[in-house]
Amino acid sequence: MNLLDGMLARRTTNGPFRPDPVSREHQHLLMRAAQAAPSHFNSQPWRFVLVENPQTIAEVARISGESMTELIDAGVFFERYRRYFRFTAAEMDARRDGIPLDHLPGPLRPFTRQVFSDAGLRVMRQLGVPRKLGEDNRRLVAGSPLLLAALLDRAEYRPGELSGFYSTFGLGAAVENIWNAVGELGMGIQFVSTPMEIPRQWQAIRELLRVPDDLELMAVYRLGYLPEDQKRPTIDWSSRHRKRLSQFVSRETCDVPETE
Repeated sequence: MNLLDGMLARRTTNGPFRPDPVSREHQHLLMRAAQAAPSHFNSQPWRFVLVENPQTIAEVARISGESMTELIDAGVFFERYRRYFRFTAAEMDARRDGIPLDHLPGPLRPFTRQVFSDAGLRVMRQLGVPRKLGEDNRRLVAGSPLLLAALLDRAEYRPGELSGFYSTFGLGAAVENIWNAVGELGMGIQFVSTPMEIPRQWQAIRELLRVPDDLELMAVYRLGYLPEDQKRPTIDWSSRHRKRLSQFVSRETCDVPETE
């Protein structure tokens, strides 16, 4: 695939992967793609852990599913991220960002606009939606043949200093290289984010991966080969909408929006 075409076709995988193990060749190729990213003074502050052990993956999946259930049940998730949800096609077309709420679980569809209210939360609890979404999340992670933990070297990563920004920027570039490379290999990738929302759950993953004190666990991703027929998940947390140039690019100064 042409490099630019591949970048423009980049997607996040919200559905399941094939059960096939990710070949060691492809794992190392992704690590070399990450290694090619720029970093401040060639510091290469990133570290990665490749996880294939089914028991470890199952435990990360359990933690992730429990975290999703807790976040939804407490109302924290929708309250925290409500500004990213769009309820109509017109709103989505105008904003060109966020996630369209057009694929909720059947029992919730009549309550789409009330999903953020106290009444909506009560309905969700009564219908068992938090447990359903948590179980969906657990199954997705548990069915992933490969997890990738991304870490930073604390000697370089010092929050509050410029080195903290440089390290985070470098890790972002490394992960983006991986994200752009998986499509060429017939693979997908998704951020396992819910444990990060709950400090004790994130600490549990740190302990599971035996992260030493000189490293900071920054993120965990699930990877695998894509099935030919991908069904849309219960709630699709992704969107192909992107802002128009005039909405995020300016010419010469911040005062002049770029034209298409």
